[in-house]
Amino acid sequence: MTDEASAARPAPQAAAVALAQCTIAFRLADGGAYTAVEGASLKVADGEFVSIVGPTGCGKSTLLNVAAGLLAPSAGGVTIFGAPLDGLNLAAGYLFQADALFPWKTAVENVAIGLEIAGADGDARERAEGWLRRVGLAGFGARYPHMLSGGQRKRVGLAQVLIRDPKILLMDEPFGPLDAQTRQIMGNLLLDLWSADRKAVLFVTHDLEEAIALSDRVVIMSAGPAARIIGDWPVPLKRPRDIGEVKLEPAFHALHRDIWHTLKEEVVRGYAQTEGG
Repeated sequence: MTDEASAARPAPQAAAVALAQCTIAFRLADGGAYTAVEGASLKVADGEFVSIVGPTGCGKSTLLNVAAGLLAPSAGGVTIFGAPLDGLNLAAGYLFQADALFPWKTAVENVAIGLEIAGADGDARERAEGWLRRVGLAGFGARYPHMLSGGQRKRVGLAQVLIRDPKILLMDEPFGPLDAQTRQIMGNLLLDLWSADRKAVLFVTHDLEEAIALSDRVVIMSAGPAARIIGDWPVPLKRPRDIGEVKLEPAFHALHRDIWHTLKEEVVRGYAQTEGG
C-alpha cells in the first residue's frame, strides 16, 4: 500500500467505552481484600448496544460503575472516546434499577432538573414536556411520582437521562422491577428512542432473553469472586426489532441455546456460593 493510500484511509474511531484489563478489589474490615472483578476488557463502539449478563453478584454493576467513573479500578484503565477517564464520566447518562425521581417534584420537573442544574433552565420545561411526549406521557407532567405506575416512573427516568443528550447510556437493570408485559413495552420504547439517535449503550441485566432481544452484542461474565468476562456473542438479528416478535425467530433460539450453554454453569456456581454450598 502506498503512503498516499494509507493516508487516505480514515483513522479508526476510538471506542465510546473501553475497559482494559480492569480489576476491581474492595478492602475488607479485617484488612484483607475482596476481588470482585479481575482482568476485564470490554469495548463498546459508538452507536453500539452491548449487554452484560452474568450470575447474581458477579460484578456486572461494578463494571458499569467503573465505566461511569463512580469507581476507579484497582488495576487496568478506562478510556472514553479515546481519552483516559479521570473522575466522573460526563459523557454518560446513568439509568439505575431503583427510581431516581424526587418525590416532591412533578414528572415534568423531574425531567427538567438535569437541564436546570446544567444552567439551561430557559427552555428546560418546554424541552421536558417534549420528552414526556416522546416517552408516551403527554398529559402526565403535573403528576407526582407516587401518582404514576412503575412503568410510567421508568419512562420519566428515561426521559430524565435522555434530555441531557448523553453520548453514552449506562443502564443497570432498569426494567428489572417491572412485570413481563411492561418490560416488553419499555424495551420496545428504548429501542425506538435508541434507533432515532444511536448512542453507545452498556446495559446490565440478569435476563438473557432481554439481552439478546435488545443488543448488538451479549457479553457473559463468570461467577465471582474474581469474576471474568468469559464470552462475547454478536447478535445476528435484523433491526428494527419488536421484542415480542424477535423471540419467535429460530436465530434467536439458536443464539439463546449457545449462550446458555456457557452461562448455565456459572449461574449454578454463583447460586451455590450464595447458598453457602
